[in-house]
Formats: sequence, structure tokens, C-alpha cells
Amino acid sequence: MRSNRAKARAGVSLAATLPMLTGALALGIPAAHAADNPGRHSIAGTKPAWATATADKGATSNSSQLSARVYLAGRDAAGLAAYAKSVSDPASASYGKYLSAQQAQTRFGATKAQVTAVTSWLKSAGLKVTGVTQHYVSVTGDVAAAEKAFGTKLHDYAKGAGTYRAPQQAASVPDSLKAAVLTVTGLDNAPHKANHDDALPPPSAVFRNSGPFSSYYGSNIATTLPNAYGQKIPYAVEGYTGKQLRAAYGAGKYTGKGVRVAITDAYASPTIAFDAATYAKKHGDGAWKTSQLRQVLPDAYTKTTECKADGWYGEETLDVEAVHAVAPDAQVTYVGAASCYDNDLLDSLSKVVDNHLADIVSNSWGDIEANQTPDLAAAYDQVFQFGAVEGIGFYFSSGDNGDEVANTKTKQVDTPANSAWVTAVGGTSLAVGKGDQYQWETGWGTDKALLSSDGKSWVNFPGAFTSGAGGGTSKTVAQPFYQKGVVPDSLAKANSATGNRVVPDIAAIADPNTGFKVGQTQTFPDGSQQYSEYRIGGTSLAAPVIAAVQALAQEAAGGQALGFANPAIYAKYGSKLYHDVTDTPTGSELAVARVDFVNGLDASGGLATSVRSLGKDSSLKAVKGYDDVTGVGTPANGYVESYRRH
Repeated sequence: MRSNRAKARAGVSLAATLPMLTGALALGIPAAHAADNPGRHSIAGTKPAWATATADKGATSNSSQLSARVYLAGRDAAGLAAYAKSVSDPASASYGKYLSAQQAQTRFGATKAQVTAVTSWLKSAGLKVTGVTQHYVSVTGDVAAAEKAFGTKLHDYAKGAGTYRAPQQAASVPDSLKAAVLTVTGLDNAPHKANHDDALPPPSAVFRNSGPFSSYYGSNIATTLPNAYGQKIPYAVEGYTGKQLRAAYGAGKYTGKGVRVAITDAYASPTIAFDAATYAKKHGDGAWKTSQLRQVLPDAYTKTTECKADGWYGEETLDVEAVHAVAPDAQVTYVGAASCYDNDLLDSLSKVVDNHLADIVSNSWGDIEANQTPDLAAAYDQVFQFGAVEGIGFYFSSGDNGDEVANTKTKQVDTPANSAWVTAVGGTSLAVGKGDQYQWETGWGTDKALLSSDGKSWVNFPGAFTSGAGGGTSKTVAQPFYQKGVVPDSLAKANSATGNRVVPDIAAIADPNTGFKVGQTQTFPDGSQQYSEYRIGGTSLAAPVIAAVQALAQEAAGGQALGFANPAIYAKYGSKLYHDVTDTPTGSELAVARVDFVNGLDASGGLATSVRSLGKDSSLKAVKGYDDVTGVGTPANGYVESYRRH
């Protein structure tokens, strides 16, 4: 989730250490060049792209302190990537032949000799070793020691409105350690952190939806409001529940029994057990059994103000309640990170893999691709590859800002959803009708226009873009093998003639205007803490819904782990197992009406009436076949059952 990677030495680059297998892996790393530093191996990508000569403000003070991580390449990085591919591909003889966490570590992890050698080198440079794991060695120290260790000068550079430290040239390690070191992170200190992908208000203050509502799509038509697209439109649903989502996505008799799902976010809601139990009881999802929900938490939390820790409480609540609503018998383990920064989020993902806490991992957080650096991409991909060889699949929300142009002025995708080793989950607007019947879906993208003061028209209809499912073509990740022959060249080759990763892979409900009802303890104006319910959306909803559907599919498979599921998901493309989502499923454009409390609580601050158009996702379009809003589509009747072993 940071920036850019530079040169590598003597014909050996990180891209050579972790090869791209039939397009399955790309870290956006340039080709190797001759060394400027004899006797040392340059670590590509450790100098950010923004650390330019024109932005250089001079040398960083030698006494300045820093923290860094040296990630370990392990015994056989190329072999890890190759096995991760073959074990995930239904066309491979190795499909489903997963390793245990211990077997994976023994076969591909770092050796004791590598760890000892890296640790000794760092100490000899004057750095203090603060932690040693099977993935990395962490250090602290002053700039002078870091410069000695990594063979580069650290300078201060202008970046945006700030000034940040970064290497003047790519970091390097002694040639004797080039096989042991994957990458180095932390040498630059530009701020970067993940955001949770949802449309949540801060749960520190209560939020409520105003009515009128529809109880199912189209049940309550706004007859007194102006037409939209030539017709009367329904009020937004109050919030779908598990019963409606299970029906929409073909859950059938499956409940996720015997399947373990993990959820990663930052921090931890102090009221999650009460909230989840209360919600399940109110909505008929089935009571949580003893130990069915557990948390794995760090010893201490950091950066709580900077990361707006209480804003992550609602994210955890949404993820936990959505998984249980769709897969009520699945075991759920919440793994909370100590902060919203990459190091801590990576540690949470590693906990899942190292201890095999689950086979399916839902992750509703991310950042823009422009903030990603290849050093961190390599660290993330290594975790995902270890997960794949163990039969663990990672599901990431694709983002809530469409093509990101309105948000960043640059068309781009989100990360880690852009990784070739994860399942990126896009979003839809969902219509579930009377009797829990699936009607249709559009790509999630919202234009909003307010009601005129005289109540006779919508001002500047259809209004401005507010939010939509993230998607598009990566600029840094090459086209994975499983997308070839499915993703149109117009998307795959939008940024290069050789093709790139396109996001998302699959989709589910995300639009807050056709959203999911959640229940959470919130703070009321009188200071009291009370359980309250509201409608929510975002690809933060889509990711746990798809994770839960995959739990149902794993149950259908007799409990056999689905692992990294993209090859299997794409192998089913073009069949009736998916709803092929388009922006105009009924043949005409669609919209819903919403009435909201201006103050987010009650009518005392007034009401705001608006029309929300569906299927308006920035420049992205949901069309027939694969598209960059919904991927291959959404699960239909038969999808879950298709994993059943015959």
C-alpha cells in the first residue's frame, strides 16, 4: 500500500526470485540492471517513485530513529509461487493437495541459518533487533546504522504537502544474503494506511435511517414523489436480512456447518458478542453456539486516534453479522490488527496462515494502488501464497469509490484487492422481491439528486456520483492465468499490450440503498450506550457475503477446503451458476427514493429526500459477460451445489 520499486543487481531481481507464472504473479518490478554497489545485492522497489532528485530536501539527520522490517525469502520462493498456483487450479493434478501450516513452513519457509545470518548482519550494522518471526526480522535504530546496513543514503523528500524520509537509491544487502532476503519495508516514512470499505458513519455516535421504507424491493412505491426515468420509484428497503440474502444467492439447505471463516480488520468492538447475539435473535439467523464466535487480538493497540479506531467497530460488526446471516453454522474467528497500518494488518493475516485459523478469510479494507509499493506487495503476496498452499482463500472488498477518479483524480484500482493471489469482491444493487424471490441486480454505482423545494422535481437529475463498487485495470500487476480467455482485451490491455490484472473477480450486494440491516451498540445524545439497527452497504458488505457463500460451497464439497478460489470461480464462467449482472436488467434505468434524517438520528434536524439512481458506477459499466464492476457475476442457484463432490 505504498509506492515504487527500483533496480536490482546482476541479472537477479525480486521478480526473478518470485517469478510470474503464466501471468499469475506480478509485483510491478523493473528489470535488473548492473550493480552500483559491488559485493551487494540491490533490493528492487525499496526506493519510492516520489523520492526524485527535484523533490530532494537533503540528508536525513543521522540521529533520526526508524523502524524497519527485513522480510525473509525462505527456502524456495519460486517453488512456493508454483505450488500455490498448481494446488489452486482445478486443471492441475495437484489441485486440492494442500499442505499443513507446518509442512508449508518446512518446505518453503526461512531456515534457521537464514534467520541467524540476517539477524547477525543487522546487529553488526548497529541496529537493534526487536522481533524475529518466521516471516521477518524487525529492527529499530538511527539513520546512520540503517544507511550502513542497507547500503544507501536516507534523504528527506517533498511529497504533496509534507516532507518524508526515503532511500536515495534502492536498499541492498550483502551478496551472501541475497537468497535469504525477500524485501525491506519501513525505510521510507510516508504515511499509508488502510481504510475500511463501507458507508458507515462513526459508531461513536448513533446513526438511524428514516422511513418510509420498502420491506422488500418495490413493496412501497413513492407515489407522492416526482417520477424518475419516466416512472414512479420505490422507497429504499429498510435493510435486507440473512433470509433474503440466502435466498438471493442460492444457499439452499447449506449453513456453513463445519467451516471456519476468519475476518480481519483493525482494533476490536468491545460489544461485538452482545451485538451479534442480539441481532441473530431478532432476525432469525440462529443463535450463536458456545465458542462459535471468537477473537484473536493483539496485546496492545496503537495509532487509535490516527486510524479512528471506533470507526472500525462498525466494520467488524457488519462483517461478523453478515457472515453469520448467510452461513449461520460457520465458525467465525475475528483477528484484529493493532492498527490500520500495513505491518499490523500483515501480522493479522499471518496469524491466520501460521496457525491455520480458517480456510476462508474476509477482508473489508484497502487503499488505492498508487499508495502501494512493490516491497509491501511482495510481503502481502508471500502471505497469500502460503495461504494458498494450505488451502486458505482470501477475499478482499474492491473499494467504494468506483474508478477512484472522483476520489483521487486518477483512474485506478484498490489494493490488496489487486493482488493476483486474492479474490476481489465487487458490488451490486440487489432487488429481492416478495417471498424472498431474487429479481435482479445492477452494478453498484450511485448518482444522487435532492428533491426540489416545491417537491415537484429532482434538482439536476440524476445528480452527482456519490459512491460505487471499485474496479478497473491494475497498472502494476500482470494478467493472471485464470483471467485469460474470460476478461476482454479492452479491459485486460487497457494499460499495457501484454495485459494486466482486472478487478473484481466476483460480486455481491453492496449498494447502501439496497443494503443490509446491522445491529450495533452506539452512543446516543444523552451519553447512553444502546443497541440500535441501521441499513448499511459498501463492498465491505459484499466481501463477507461472498466469504459466507464460499463457506456454504465448502460444506457442499464435503468440507474440502476451496483454497484460493479464483481458478475455480473463473472455470465456472459463462454458466447459469452466475447471475450475469448488467446496469439495466429490466431494460430501463432504475432508481429508489430515500428519506434521511439530516442529523442522522431523528426528525428534529429536518428530513432530506433524494433519488438514488442505480447502475451509475463512475466510468465503470456492468455489461453482459465479465465486467469491471461485478467480475464474472454473482452466485446464482446451483453455484453452491456445484462444489459438491459426486
